[in-house]
Amino acid sequence: MSKRIIVTGAAGFIGRNAVERLNSRGEENLILTDTLGRDQKWRNLRGLVFEDIFSPSVLLERIDRGEFRDARAIVHLGACSSTTESDADYLLENNYRYTRRLCEFSLANNVRFIYASSAATYGDGSRGYSDDDAVTPSLHPLNMYGYSKHMFDLWALRTGALKRIAGLKYFNVFGPYEDHKGDMKSMVARSYRQIREHGRVQLFRSHNPQFADGEQMRDFIYVKDAVDITLWFLDQVDVNGLFNCGTGRARTWNGLVTAVFHAAGKPVQIDYIDMPPALQGKYQYFTEAKMDKLGAAGYRRSCMSLEDAADDYVRSHLSHPENL
Repeated sequence: MSKRIIVTGAAGFIGRNAVERLNSRGEENLILTDTLGRDQKWRNLRGLVFEDIFSPSVLLERIDRGEFRDARAIVHLGACSSTTESDADYLLENNYRYTRRLCEFSLANNVRFIYASSAATYGDGSRGYSDDDAVTPSLHPLNMYGYSKHMFDLWALRTGALKRIAGLKYFNVFGPYEDHKGDMKSMVARSYRQIREHGRVQLFRSHNPQFADGEQMRDFIYVKDAVDITLWFLDQVDVNGLFNCGTGRARTWNGLVTAVFHAAGKPVQIDYIDMPPALQGKYQYFTEAKMDKLGAAGYRRSCMSLEDAADDYVRSHLSHPENL
């Protein structure tokens, strides 16, 4: 039997897809960690094969007791991913200190450590979207979520841990099994529901004169491609550092929603609404991952086009009644 792999956030969005992919590769000796609570996130576990699942606090207790020192890897995808979370202490504990404890355990026991950072660390983009180590200390995240992720990136860079671990700055990921995320669901999922219910989709008006309404741009990456990149680092144990996880091509919100309309077989009908004042100073109008560093490290696969990814998501998941 292969050595155990620990996956945190395993009932969450990217985590669930990662476990499914590991299963497809024959990996079943898996320890999963997540906070299931009282909502429907547990549904994401259906169909997966694993050894056990328990809460993050139990994982830390078992690590403190000396367990899992022989694990093959920790794929750390668990975090509070809400960009509007205002409890800074909670974010520091959940996104920074928890990650640091798992990393320190991994380094002490020669366990492969792969963790989720975020494109939110780039802030308003005025300093660009390069994942070069020389750029990282200069970044200014716009919200506490991004800063909590940035804190660990800085710690790992300052201590030299990044020379022995791999971090992924996920850009705008969308795809199956994000149903539990509420307001944090991708616009693909939310727009499909709006199309089903109203035949129209609402997008924020632009409050930046450089961008027309709906022409704000993001780097949208399908979760299947994000998982490909993530698990590539599981196999490439000698490739370390902090890397962007995107497509390298920014697309507009109008283009994204149009792709969903086409996938749903409906005419394009978009309404523009005012952005909430609380978001206006914390909104990213343009993101585009620089992917040169990942390519130079040896990753060669191409990502799905936005149109193909949206069509696959709608047909394989969103259009199924149990996922509405």
